[in-house]
Amino acid sequence: MYCPESSVILLSTTVLGNVLQPFYFKGGAMSKLSKFEIELPAAPKASKLSLSERDIAMATIYGQLYVLYLRHHSRTSNSTGAEVVLYHLPREGPCKKLHILKLYRTGKFALNVVDNLVVVHHQDTETSLIFDIKLKGEFDGTVTLHQLVLPARSIQPYQIPMAGPTAVTSQFPVPCKLYSSSWIVFQPDIIISASEGYLWNLQVKLEPIVNLLPDKGKLMDFLLQRKDCKMVILSVCSQMLSEPDRGSLGVIATVFDKLNNEYKKYLEAEQSYNMALEIGQSRNNPPPKRPIRTQAVIDQSDIYTHVLSVFTEKKEGPHKFTIAVLMEYIRSLNQFQIAVQHYLYELVIKTLVQHNLFYMLHQFLQYHVLSDSKPLACLLLSLESIYPPAHQLSLDMLKRLSTANDEIVEVLLSKHQVLAALRFIRGIGGHDSISARKFLDAAKQTEDEMLFYTIFRFFEQRNQRLRGNPSFNPGEHCEEHVMYFKQVFGDQALMKPTMS
Repeated sequence: MYCPESSVILLSTTVLGNVLQPFYFKGGAMSKLSKFEIELPAAPKASKLSLSERDIAMATIYGQLYVLYLRHHSRTSNSTGAEVVLYHLPREGPCKKLHILKLYRTGKFALNVVDNLVVVHHQDTETSLIFDIKLKGEFDGTVTLHQLVLPARSIQPYQIPMAGPTAVTSQFPVPCKLYSSSWIVFQPDIIISASEGYLWNLQVKLEPIVNLLPDKGKLMDFLLQRKDCKMVILSVCSQMLSEPDRGSLGVIATVFDKLNNEYKKYLEAEQSYNMALEIGQSRNNPPPKRPIRTQAVIDQSDIYTHVLSVFTEKKEGPHKFTIAVLMEYIRSLNQFQIAVQHYLYELVIKTLVQHNLFYMLHQFLQYHVLSDSKPLACLLLSLESIYPPAHQLSLDMLKRLSTANDEIVEVLLSKHQVLAALRFIRGIGGHDSISARKFLDAAKQTEDEMLFYTIFRFFEQRNQRLRGNPSFNPGEHCEEHVMYFKQVFGDQALMKPTMS
């Protein structure tokens, strides 16, 4: 038996055929791996071949090569049915029996490996059993016993289209006979129907599994190991926050922790890679291998975009639950020492403001539950009209961030907080020297005509106070803004000079 994926050939030796000798091929050379013995279910009565090729398979599962042995039910033993025994076959060292998959069935079986899952097809019941050796099993000191991950399911029915002339093909397609005795199975995921002349690749659909595994923690453990898991996981997260599938905060916390555990592992791998890259460049070492970002890496932007922002917009649950969920995700990020992105804090603040929970907002800021950042400070400044203390809270935050006054103004203008920027600059007494054009540019970009009017009028009044004339000097380069003002509000709206 040959496994092209791992370039290993397996030979059956001895009279019983249960001593297997693997050989590994690489670059035209062959190396002999450790031979091992397959434990037969019962001592054979006669010295004859007792191990059939159809009961053995080789496959790579989670990057490791395994020999899978289908051990049939023995009437003489106390077994509860057939089992699949997994022998780990390393390149170096002895082969070890590590896993046993309990089938609790007898009859004819066939094996496939799909997306690191062992799929056991059972002909009698016309169902397939799915096992995941990464999930926690029952360890007896030597091997790990695994139960079914999901209830036994049948392969999705397939309709065979009728071939032939147009007149004939208009007939209804014929349903394919599933789990037929004419099926031949090849590793890792191929099924051939010899009688119908079809070859299929077996795939596992993740969406239906969501409803088959009620334990959200176990479901996450399962999904995080799958290749195309991202959107399904995000869908599960959304479901557990909404009726009728709303989970408890404990369950939600467990899910967030499992996601952030994977996220943290990737961040650490990326950090190690960057460090190795820097060291390697300085020493002319070959570049290290960059960590692969799998779909199991679900970062803050994913959760924010697909789960939390949608959840807060729905406003279908009690606001205390909404805030608790947001804080639970932030708690989980902090637990794994992942820097929380400002947009998550902004979501918390906006939710608190929507429900007039200013006291809680003040506490969160006072006790630094929400970490300081410039975008957060800008958001607080914008809340001044509905919560006056927010102005001082934001300025305190900017000062803690050692932000220069000019930079604070730039940050506010970039966030279209033009009035907040003007208030800030007036608060520090710098409003007589600021550039009128910069503020008028920012006001115009907001496309808010009344805001533009307010800012324009402020600078007219400043000009009048400083120079005795509301007009702008040519050096201020505000001609286009004067024209725009006239266009929108008319010449008569311009401020007339007043005698002091």
